[in-house]
Amino acid sequence: MTGMLWVASGGAVGAMARHAASLWAASVLGSRFPWGTLLVNVLGSLVLGALATYAPRAPGLSEPVRLGLTTGVLGAFTTFSTFSVQTMALVDRGAMGAALANVLANVGLSLAAAALGVALVRWWAT
Repeated sequence: MTGMLWVASGGAVGAMARHAASLWAASVLGSRFPWGTLLVNVLGSLVLGALATYAPRAPGLSEPVRLGLTTGVLGAFTTFSTFSVQTMALVDRGAMGAALANVLANVGLSLAAAALGVALVRWWAT
């Protein structure tokens, strides 16, 4: 039950952070392209890659806290469903180039960010 409470609490924090990041991205970069979703997916991938690599090396990081950070905070912070709906909205508007760019950017940059997170922790830990 403790793990569930950590996940729920982390989810609340992640959801609020995601909303704030999306508002910030729209105010700075505009709302014609889903910049906020791209931002949270790439940043979340970076942090999750680092955390997934760091957690096994951190004896003080309990399983409930790890779950709260990964499944809770980062699970609510990143968003595949919103990415999918926003991509379809671009398709519906006839913005095929932007839709393709959104898919490539979210997938490519998120994978690169996750790899960077893993590499940074491995470098730091050696």
